[in-house]
Amino acid sequence: MPVINHIREIRLEKGITQVKMAEDLQITRQTITAIEKHKYNPSLELALKLLNYFDVPIEELFELRSERK
Repeated sequence: MPVINHIREIRLEKGITQVKMAEDLQITRQTITAIEKHKYNPSLELALKLLNYFDVPIEELFELRSERK
């Protein structure tokens, strides 16, 4: 089951750039790009930081999609 995130949508709604977010979270912009493009799932620690950073519930930021057979 793939984990889908809505980080890009929430970041844009809040008017935050990737550079600003990277500085605030002390990670690279490339990491943010990879996460937003679903090429990398954040660690649990980073996921919790993201929830705190955006001040949203986990269901708004992450979604577990079931694969249909």
